Amino acid sequence: MATEEGNYEAVRSRDARFDGLFFFAVSTTGIYCRPSCPAVTPKRENVSFFATAAAAQSAGFRACRRCRPDAVPGSADWNARADVVGRAVRLIGDGVVDREGVAGLAARLGYSARQVQRQLNAELGAGPIALARAQRGHTARVLLQTTSLRAADIAFAAGFASVRQFNETMREIYASTPTQLRSARANSGGRKGELGPDGAAGVPLRLAYRGAYDSGQVFDYLAARTVAGVEEVVGQAAGPSGPGRTHGRTYRRTLRLPHGAGVAEVSEQAGTGRWLACRLHLEDLRDLTTATQRMRRLFDLDADPYAVAERLCADEELAPLVARRPGIRSPGAADPEELAVRAVLTEGLTAARARRATDRLASCYGQSLPAPSGGLALLFPRPADLVDADLAAVDVPDERRAAVRAVSRALASGAVRLDPGADRNEAERALLALPGVRPWTAGYIRMRALGDPDVLLEPAVAGAARWRPWSSYATHHRWRSASAERAERAPQRTA
Repeated sequence: MATEEGNYEAVRSRDARFDGLFFFAVSTTGIYCRPSCPAVTPKRENVSFFATAAAAQSAGFRACRRCRPDAVPGSADWNARADVVGRAVRLIGDGVVDREGVAGLAARLGYSARQVQRQLNAELGAGPIALARAQRGHTARVLLQTTSLRAADIAFAAGFASVRQFNETMREIYASTPTQLRSARANSGGRKGELGPDGAAGVPLRLAYRGAYDSGQVFDYLAARTVAGVEEVVGQAAGPSGPGRTHGRTYRRTLRLPHGAGVAEVSEQAGTGRWLACRLHLEDLRDLTTATQRMRRLFDLDADPYAVAERLCADEELAPLVARRPGIRSPGAADPEELAVRAVLTEGLTAARARRATDRLASCYGQSLPAPSGGLALLFPRPADLVDADLAAVDVPDERRAAVRAVSRALASGAVRLDPGADRNEAERALLALPGVRPWTAGYIRMRALGDPDVLLEPAVAGAARWRPWSSYATHHRWRSASAERAERAPQRTA
């Protein structure tokens, strides 16, 4: 809803479809909430609206303790938009401001710091520092309420420059001290953290999403593409709700992060609510925000299934597919450069040969995980590790080896950028200029590594323009449907 009156109607009806798309604040209480907050609806004259939680905080409002507006899924607009604001928000989410400052953010975007500040303020009501501050506050609250770390350690893990800054920010955002926030969670009987000073037990998180979520589709998709030693899916697919329902599978993978290695675990938990259970095991807790955002992108948790369904259901071919499988997502990538290397390596190969090739590449050129975890023992090789590699041990055509080296060289040198703030059109053009990278593969990299929701990886389809800007979801619906048809035609084994 584009108008404030429309926004107020969403608040009156407690419509969860708009959680994360905007926030409302109440002047008489000094708090801000998500649209679905269960509290009594305030009078219209006391309500103001904000595009981001950071904007509400900058205006002096504190987060509601009942609906926890800082924990809602992000707006799908930031994935769909390719302009400087969308790119900036994605980079801030990845922790760039905390690591490189506003100057580093601006340099990545190709704008001056003043231009970035002006555009973000104009559209979001908050600049890069305020947006990063809101994110730091959320990270700190999660650590306070799920771990036993000392407050001083949490302050620096969340990205604050000092303990004083940490204490002031938490009081301003939550109207509570760090000690009060930790005590409130313990007294409420909520999840109790097990993480000790060594971080061994991991950080438990709830990764929120909106609307329907077809976890079976996402886990099937990822399970079919795991790389031995780097990824694994354990457990069985979740059964129907009711007595005897299984809890589903757990996807686990290793991560290269700015300050060290990590292992992420995400559980399927079908039917348990609008969140996926996640646990992050990190060498350095400063990587918590980055690791969380990368898993959100991998599982496409900031998508807007309502907008996708509305557009795709207008098409005769797709309407029954959407009705049959609501909540299909377009999985992204936990490591965009890894995804690009894998896509180029396996182009044109059968599924079985592709898995053998990626497994072999990882085992020959990957880096050992500091401490193996279950079936995970490797970090996927960096592009720099493959630039001069002969790849003779990998069973692929010579053309694929040459293409992998060319892409790795371009990624290592910065000639091709696939970070969250990369210009998608520019990245695709740069990929297509490399030897051995065909349009389908460049499109696949754009869809997954760059999180573009509007990529159609299908032969020319009549009327496909009607699917925009959600062509990536149309692609996954068609893939899922074709897979189901193949399974139905396959001969059934007898007991």
